[in-house]
Amino acid sequence: MDKQLPINEIINADTLEYLPTIPENCVDLVFADPPYNLQLKQDLWRPNQTQVDAVDDAWDQFDSFADYDDFTHKWLTEVRRVMKTDSSIWVSGTYHNIFRVGTIMQDLGFWVLNTVTWFKTNAMPNFRGTRLKNDVEFIIWAKRSEKSRYTFHHHQMKQFNNGKQLGSVWTIPACGGAERLKGTDGKKLHSTQKPEKLLKRIIMASSNPKDIVLDPFSGTGTTATIAKRLRRKYIGIERNSMYAQASRDRIAQISPMSNNATVIKQALSDKPKRIAFKTLLKHALLEVGQGLVLDEPETNATILANGKLQSNGYIGSIHQLGAKLKGTPSCNGWVHWHYEDEQTGKRYPIDNLRKQFRAEFTD
Repeated sequence: MDKQLPINEIINADTLEYLPTIPENCVDLVFADPPYNLQLKQDLWRPNQTQVDAVDDAWDQFDSFADYDDFTHKWLTEVRRVMKTDSSIWVSGTYHNIFRVGTIMQDLGFWVLNTVTWFKTNAMPNFRGTRLKNDVEFIIWAKRSEKSRYTFHHHQMKQFNNGKQLGSVWTIPACGGAERLKGTDGKKLHSTQKPEKLLKRIIMASSNPKDIVLDPFSGTGTTATIAKRLRRKYIGIERNSMYAQASRDRIAQISPMSNNATVIKQALSDKPKRIAFKTLLKHALLEVGQGLVLDEPETNATILANGKLQSNGYIGSIHQLGAKLKGTPSCNGWVHWHYEDEQTGKRYPIDNLRKQFRAEFTD
């Protein structure tokens, strides 16, 4: 299949013309940053009388909503055709277009998984004070159909939220600084260049190394850049020859992440290594006969030699006994059972000890 595909290439072409040439059922992940149809009617000026470098490019302009809907329907239809059955797609937009895009996606059979709200900490103010500050964009995440399976590295995403489950509000600055590509005039080359941090989350969440990532509106190549860095394959389609060449130059400077097995394991593994509660006893992080406390309702339990807990006449694993005492169908015992630190006298979840074990005794 790879021989039939322009793997690891930026194609300088109109996406509506090129997508039909790609074989069906061959792409693992799609990120699309289509024209937003911003409908700007006049120039924007700051209070100091300097003009705002707004998105007024010809590629973002459509004669009517009907024209925009027709364009959206066409590219989404072709993208869905080339997607593998168990692939997924992320589509970015603003309030100008995202609701129209979402409707068309559902009409075509895509099944929406989440809508991410991207909060831009450095967004441009509304200088006239006539509206709220426009500091968010939206990204629809969908699988190919309701029955499709899809890739999602839940545990890997926790690194972006201090070890906790990642939510659907992402705080990431808009692209700027050294990352922003500039033209020969010193001005930004592309008006809507996406930040690398945004694409890193998306590609890590929804693909695996060697997967094929398609960007039908490649722009300055952020998707391809991150795909290469994370050892994915990429296909980028960009009709502007200047953007396409800038992308190729940018990507050429990128080296894939280390192929060292330990590094890949740490950076790309979906789940941390499974640790049995009894392992903590074996390595003296906990002791037989030591007491633990359930957070709610506050209940004492004793650790038995077989790695189970005993409390109020009941015996079970940290999960089983926790659920029994809470009166709930299930319980994550790592989080809800606490031990007392001898030095501080404070209580901490036993998950802290599991993390300590991983850090000290595993690769």
